Amino acid sequence: MKRILLSLISVVFLACFVNAQTAKHALGLRFGDGDGFGTEISYQHGLNTVNRLEFDLGFNSTHEYYNNTRYNYNRWGLTGLYQWVWKIDRGLNWYVGPGAKIGSWSYDQSIYDYKYNNGLFLAATGDIGIEYCFPVGIQLALDARPEIGLINHGSGINVGFAIRYQFR
Repeated sequence: MKRILLSLISVVFLACFVNAQTAKHALGLRFGDGDGFGTEISYQHGLNTVNRLEFDLGFNSTHEYYNNTRYNYNRWGLTGLYQWVWKIDRGLNWYVGPGAKIGSWSYDQSIYDYKYNNGLFLAATGDIGIEYCFPVGIQLALDARPEIGLINHGSGINVGFAIRYQFR
């Protein structure tokens, strides 16, 4: 019985420490949806073999016409995530982690009665995803990022696809 218990503990212990070799740096683009910013500049910084930081900076500026009125929208947001990375198979990893999102937005209606609205927003976020790292340094990732608005931000899930180049 002791051998079975010791073997089971050893297998669980080893499974927890089998990990992916995260790259020291990765830079690329993340294409998101939902309450995200569309395309974001994405940077990953490897802390050790199982942990990394990810930063995604998104911004957009657009306008639209509705009832002969022009509406201008400007916003930017920075998402910071701490991630744990686990190896599934050679080059295939999955990851999960908590984070936060901060940014600002502005909106104006250009017509005779000028109205202007702006502010700062803050959200708590998480990240779960899967990635494949090619031997040539290209990384493809698919993730889901639930966001809970804390200040001036809605809640939702931002699904994204990323392509990055890893610097080893």
